[in-house]
Amino acid sequence: MKLCLIEDNPNDVELTQIALRKAGLNIEMIVYRDGALAIEGLLASDSDLYHDLHMVFLDLKLPRINGFEVLQRLRSDARFDTIPVVILTSSAVESDIRKAYSLRANSYIVKPIDYIEHAKALTESVRYWLETNTLPN
Repeated sequence: MKLCLIEDNPNDVELTQIALRKAGLNIEMIVYRDGALAIEGLLASDSDLYHDLHMVFLDLKLPRINGFEVLQRLRSDARFDTIPVVILTSSAVESDIRKAYSLRANSYIVKPIDYIEHAKALTESVRYWLETNTLPN
């Protein structure tokens, strides 16, 4: 399984990698550290990443291009219609939550401060979207 993590905080990237590994999830993870690089890498006309991509975790507070713009660009490309995009952010602001869903986010997770709760939220989300949920081929 292949997961894309769009996250600028190196500690959160490492936490995600550790949590998924400890949960025994065999996940290949592609990491983009800012929104512009994510759009460039995922939406390039010659990119085949979407063929093997199963899920995207997206932070909202990113350098250069924010997560809302990334989400909007992903959802405007038919190749990403059925790929779950989960917002994983520190923002619990109601207007951010509403905006993310209006742009067709599949889920919105506020990053817990506690490591154990953070790891649990990540692994439960991955298990749901990659093991429980059924997507079209």
